[in-house]
Amino acid sequence: MKIAIATKFNSLPTRITLLVASMLTIMASATIAPSLPAMLKHFESVPNSAYWVRLVLTLPALFIAISAPILGVLVDRIGRKPLLFLSLIIYGLAGSSGLWLNSLDTIIIGRALLGVSVAGISISTTALIADYYSGAARGKFLGLQAAFSSLGGVVFVSLGGWLADIGWRNPFLIYFAALLVLPAVWSFLSEPPRQDSTQSSDHSSNSEKSSRLPYLIVGLTFSAAMLGQMAFYTIPVQIPFYLKNLFQSSASQSGIAIAICTLGSAISSFQYQRIKAKTTFFSIYGIAFSTMALGFGLISLGSSFTIVVVGLGTVGIGLGLVMPNMTFCLTSATPVNMRGKILGGLTTSMFLGQFVSPLVSQPLSLAIGLNATYGAAGIAMVILAIAFMFLLWNWKD
Repeated sequence: MKIAIATKFNSLPTRITLLVASMLTIMASATIAPSLPAMLKHFESVPNSAYWVRLVLTLPALFIAISAPILGVLVDRIGRKPLLFLSLIIYGLAGSSGLWLNSLDTIIIGRALLGVSVAGISISTTALIADYYSGAARGKFLGLQAAFSSLGGVVFVSLGGWLADIGWRNPFLIYFAALLVLPAVWSFLSEPPRQDSTQSSDHSSNSEKSSRLPYLIVGLTFSAAMLGQMAFYTIPVQIPFYLKNLFQSSASQSGIAIAICTLGSAISSFQYQRIKAKTTFFSIYGIAFSTMALGFGLISLGSSFTIVVVGLGTVGIGLGLVMPNMTFCLTSATPVNMRGKILGGLTTSMFLGQFVSPLVSQPLSLAIGLNATYGAAGIAMVILAIAFMFLLWNWKD
């Protein structure tokens, strides 16, 4: 029976549906970034419009962080597919709010609901992947998920920039893509049998069969997810200003530089399972965070545009390894009946890091400069690499 179920879950339509749904998540907030200047001009009569328009960009990350723990519990109770289906509907309607709403406050409410929907999509798709696949197949698919999420960022942000040149509302059209995914979710995704939520189908991990929660691994991973995203998000938030100050770079050059970082992440995520097959979780953490540290170090040098771009690509390569490794590690080490809660916690940690990043990096950059800020991010990544290598050295994965 399990062989038949595994074959069904491994069908091409099922895999494509999961990957396309995953593409909607990571860069959902940044999709409308190119339209912000024109939006600010449109709402310039609104008091404190400069603040509120910027909040349109950052608010989804906060609501992802707030709602993820609740949705993590909910996905274990009502099921993966119902939550995914509902989240896609909300994503399409709330995400497109800027297209058909005329007041800034209602658009902001729509962005908050978008954040809730992104959390639901992220948790439910990752839980389905962990339920459908085990062992090396799970690791491979989680690498593909991370890669497609990165590629989705490249596609959606680039498309958003092109649409913003036509009109500031047009990038909101992109969010309707979620509604196009609904028929595929209905047709090709199946809710895992209820017994799969209380017992493991992954015979390669003894931890997954246990009812004990490995608090050290969970706590360290959550902390690393938050700190890693805080460091990474200094790139989309600060790099345009950094390159402008150093080299008088244009907006298009900054966009290309950031895209290279995202592309590096996609490339390494595609290679994740090949690397995992030859080494352990803690080794990949050490490699990934050390790679990110090297990248931030190159960025902090600021000696030439080329060196900074190489540094950005290097940071992306490290990030592309660490993201699937976190998910694979947690889903292998924690009980199956707690999988939704753990993924909810991971999602909260990641997006809370994204939301906090500009709140930390902006005053820090004013105090010590952007080059030193990127140097500090590199040091933080070195500390994370050492922490994982030291604390997880004896953990058998």
